Amino acid sequence: MSAPPTRFRIPWHAVVIAILTIGLLWLFFRNVDLAAAWAAVTRAHLGYIAAAVGVMFAVYSLRAQRWLILLQPLGPVRWSTAFRTTVIGFTVIFLLPGRVGEILRPYLLARREGLNAASTFATVIVERLLDVVTVSLLFAGAVFFSDIDVGERVKFAGIVAAVGSGTALAILCVLAGHPERLGRFAGRLSRRLPAKVADAVARIVRTFTEGLVVLRSPARLGIAAIWSVGVWVTIGLSIWLTSRAFDLTLSAIGTFIVVGYLAVGVSVPTPGGVGGFEVLYKEAVTTFFGANPDVAAAAAIVLHAVSFVPVTILGLVLMWQDGLTLGGLKNMRAEAKAAEQPPV
Repeated sequence: MSAPPTRFRIPWHAVVIAILTIGLLWLFFRNVDLAAAWAAVTRAHLGYIAAAVGVMFAVYSLRAQRWLILLQPLGPVRWSTAFRTTVIGFTVIFLLPGRVGEILRPYLLARREGLNAASTFATVIVERLLDVVTVSLLFAGAVFFSDIDVGERVKFAGIVAAVGSGTALAILCVLAGHPERLGRFAGRLSRRLPAKVADAVARIVRTFTEGLVVLRSPARLGIAAIWSVGVWVTIGLSIWLTSRAFDLTLSAIGTFIVVGYLAVGVSVPTPGGVGGFEVLYKEAVTTFFGANPDVAAAAAIVLHAVSFVPVTILGLVLMWQDGLTLGGLKNMRAEAKAAEQPPV
């Protein structure tokens, strides 16, 4: 008797992501005069765009250096390895769904440098927390110290960002010096939760605590935070340069309002941040800097290309040199996820 035919199932999350992407692109293009936007592209100053591309490569160099600071207690790591795996990791994030690159990046580095995979993965968690705190503080600073009339809602968001990020940074400093406190708190919390939930919480806490142990001291966290400021100021410079290429005048401090908006845009789980990036950039520069919507749309598309295309090309070249393929990395995900878990 022959086996029943296997039904082809489309993953529900892929359908949701596709609908979300299409919806955001419709929202972005619905009031855009495509002819006017293309005309803006043809008039753009190529020198500013070229400079922005160079600055974006500098961003990944700074990311690699920051990562080295967090990795230092684990053992010696070559800068070249940190840079290569950072670029490859972000390339995979841009090209594959589910932010697979966040898992594969530390796994590839740990495998090359002979480090503990769980500890290496934990440093990426700390990196992401530093990114959130840094962007929040820069956004809050731009809201309150620029001369832009941002309105009450954005001012409230700035207050929430400043208080929330400041509190988070203070908690991180305390926990970096005494990570065992988090373990004790999680233990008390787990006793009140169902067994499966408690186990999931315990795994998350173990991984996060491992990351705090990697820091060893609040001083190391402070140094990494300074490098985080460098990362995001450089990202802000690339945004300013690309906007300037379209004759959009963003003030130096006001640029970080756009940075805050874009941070929200790229957090939307669409492939490469498509849709969310464009919608939030256009919203920010038209609302706060009086940009023409068609020119803002053209600048958004070019800025997205500047931010993602060159580093993706470099990442694919590095993957080719290392004998890696997107399919192979996707299949490696399960192995990487198993390796990231600290022992029970």
